[in-house]
Amino acid sequence: MADITHVSPLAPAEFPTLPVIEGAEFAAVEAGVKYQNRKDVMLARLAPGTTLAGVFTKSSTRAAPVLDCQAKIGLDSSDGAAIIVNAGNANAFTGKNGAEATNAVTSAVASVLGVPENRIFSSSTGVIGEPLPYDRITGKLDELKQRLSDTSIQDAAEGIRTTDTFAKGSGAEIEIDGKPVKIAGIAKGSGMIAPDMATMLVYIFTDAKIARPVLQSMLSELTDLTFNNITVDSDTSTSDTLLLAATGASGAEVTDTTGPFRDALHQVMLDLAHQVVRDGEGATKFVEISVSGAATDADARTHALAIANSPLVKTAVAGEDPNWGRIVMAIGKSGAAADRDLLSIKFGDILVAENGWVCESYNEDDGASYMKQQDLNINVDIGLGTGQSTVWTCDLTHGYITINADYRS
Repeated sequence: MADITHVSPLAPAEFPTLPVIEGAEFAAVEAGVKYQNRKDVMLARLAPGTTLAGVFTKSSTRAAPVLDCQAKIGLDSSDGAAIIVNAGNANAFTGKNGAEATNAVTSAVASVLGVPENRIFSSSTGVIGEPLPYDRITGKLDELKQRLSDTSIQDAAEGIRTTDTFAKGSGAEIEIDGKPVKIAGIAKGSGMIAPDMATMLVYIFTDAKIARPVLQSMLSELTDLTFNNITVDSDTSTSDTLLLAATGASGAEVTDTTGPFRDALHQVMLDLAHQVVRDGEGATKFVEISVSGAATDADARTHALAIANSPLVKTAVAGEDPNWGRIVMAIGKSGAAADRDLLSIKFGDILVAENGWVCESYNEDDGASYMKQQDLNINVDIGLGTGQSTVWTCDLTHGYITINADYRS
């Protein structure tokens, strides 16, 4: 597997300073699961009373750790919990060996931490179809336990990377009923990004007190507004997992799915989703695609994803070519309702086409100049109704081919 030595030009300047989440501790080590000389296993220990919610890939070939998490996530418990993650090997398409490896890891973590096994959640990410050398993980559990710290979340973010060129983190601090509440999240993802229910690997922690049904409802709703609206290459992972843990340590209680906590969580999730796109394999452009005027919101999203996933659109963006004809093509093939003679297209604030034809005021040089920016907005009005949706993607460059052609070698 080729190691990534450069950093995406769209990366943030540095890893953010995240708030410390009382009741959550983190550690990461070099276990040599696949990579050498880099952290590749992360452990998070969560205090008793923590509630957890999760969303997972809908892939029919989802990995053994995903199936294990799905079986456990709905269980109510006042016990502590833990999350163990390895990078370099997805433990997917590994038959009975996959379940055996998952069980070996979760039972070992339970034993070392003194936490019930049904409260141990695991994830694996990396190459598909290779048996997981789980002994390399279990052999590091004592060291992981010794390293646990409430200030080591950046190490955890580093430990879950595969082809990511930078560690991803986001946080927020708000006040509820006079009590400070904190949120901190980490994510990994760079390729095989077209989430279906969840995304790659994302772990979010808060010290708010939230009952599991409320936590799950909020997470599911916000996932559809964030991670389910990003795409790098139209491919859905076998390992997509998003876990949200609420330790309750702040004493501030959230009892419904609206209000300031929901808004803060939304921003953290959206920031992490955008960072995944900005780290798209080989990416040089970050693209927001907004579709309005569709017959329904669902149709708007279908159109937006058709544009975002089109190799022709994405390569035009990479080449800084304002080829609006490819956007028309993508709308036409999406399968959602559209009328050629009602379409309007903008690049940023530049009106390119309207009423099914190129705008008289449009100047190709203006479009070409706009496409040289790193952050781009493509706006389409379908002209049929009030449906709207926004998705985020990146361009498609030769770097994507280079990374994935060498992925297993």
